[in-house]
Amino acid sequence: MYRQSNILSAHKAIKIMFGAVLILSATMATAQETTSHSPYSKFGIGQIREDLLPQTRSMGGISTGVRYQAGLPILNIANPASYSGLNRTILEAGLYGNISQLAKGAAQDNTADFAFSHFGFGFSVARNHGIAFGLMPYSDLGYNSSEMRTMGNITTRQSITGEGGVNKAFVGYGFSPFKGFSIGANAGFLFGELKDNQTVTFPYDMSALNAKSQVTRLIRGVNVDYGAQYSFALSRKHNMTIGYSGALNNTVKERTSQLITRSQPSLDPDLENVALDSLPQIAAGTRHLNLPMKHNVGVTISQGYDWMVGADFKYADWSGFQTRAGEPSLGKNYGIAVGGQFKPDATSNKYLDIIDYRLGFRYNQGHIYTNNTRINDMAVTVGLGLPLPETNFGRTSSRINISAEIGQQGTLQNNLVRERYININIGFNINDLWFQRRSYD
Repeated sequence: MYRQSNILSAHKAIKIMFGAVLILSATMATAQETTSHSPYSKFGIGQIREDLLPQTRSMGGISTGVRYQAGLPILNIANPASYSGLNRTILEAGLYGNISQLAKGAAQDNTADFAFSHFGFGFSVARNHGIAFGLMPYSDLGYNSSEMRTMGNITTRQSITGEGGVNKAFVGYGFSPFKGFSIGANAGFLFGELKDNQTVTFPYDMSALNAKSQVTRLIRGVNVDYGAQYSFALSRKHNMTIGYSGALNNTVKERTSQLITRSQPSLDPDLENVALDSLPQIAAGTRHLNLPMKHNVGVTISQGYDWMVGADFKYADWSGFQTRAGEPSLGKNYGIAVGGQFKPDATSNKYLDIIDYRLGFRYNQGHIYTNNTRINDMAVTVGLGLPLPETNFGRTSSRINISAEIGQQGTLQNNLVRERYININIGFNINDLWFQRRSYD
């Protein structure tokens, strides 16, 4: 008899994952592109992405009371109390895509983007104790608008654009102090750059110099959120989980600088924006931003591998957020999400019977007010959990999770923009038994 361990291979895998996180962090920190084209991303620190993976997004975004899916624990970053249920090592990575149609009056514009979505790693450190860490977007900036103005015989095109985003690297811990009850917390580091550009060009006068002002906001700070869950049996086959998650008014630093440049107009696009001269960067100082206080309550009811349904009620108070000069104050956000999933037959040999089918709906009464109008958001969500063949004698299972959010925010009323969108999230999940010694004859 001899003993064989897979701990060394697990250590190697962890090194590879840490390397991947560092590479992705560097990439996301330096990237200038954004996956948002929403005109409403210019408010606050951009469009908030939420801590949701494809398997919960596809159920309307319910997450607070989610601990298991199809009878197995999942990496639920939105409520760190769920980490106590990890009994396997879970690796998550994914991509995000967006297709949007923007309309204002009779004008319309279509956009599309595809980018990195998330990376997460969770594992058990002891019975009813779990740890997770990862990297994911926190917010995106991506607005773009322009208009022609005429004063006398001078015509100018004035444009405002935004680009960049804030990312979140996190580590979390959850444990169960007694049967059925779990608590946990995530500590996240927020980092990124948000750039607001104002440009004035003279389309009918090639001798006039174009002017551009770029204000860069560098965001750095720690974000802490927490959660609790209580799970119990309703009957021999049915279980219920009640959850809570929230965050206090976390404070992050915003360091602002400004660069003003002039450029010569050119018919050659490669020479159009070459700066002829510039003013040195003007430091506008550092200030502290209060992120919103959040409270979420959720509940799920499930029957083993077969099905799960649930609902979330969400609240976030943005009224204490320090907006930019001239920007309207933000308000309170109220949201509701309902959804669920089912598997036709977990014991079937037919592939279509062992797929997880997901459906949901969410509605948010938004925290943004503009033109005396509250910007609300609603979406229908659908998704699939596609199992891959098990390996290593059933010790390793993998799954591809796909979600789609078909929604709308904004309105055509009061000279505003209506945004209709389809958000696609694709995630790859590996669920394996690591850090365990095995004996063989």
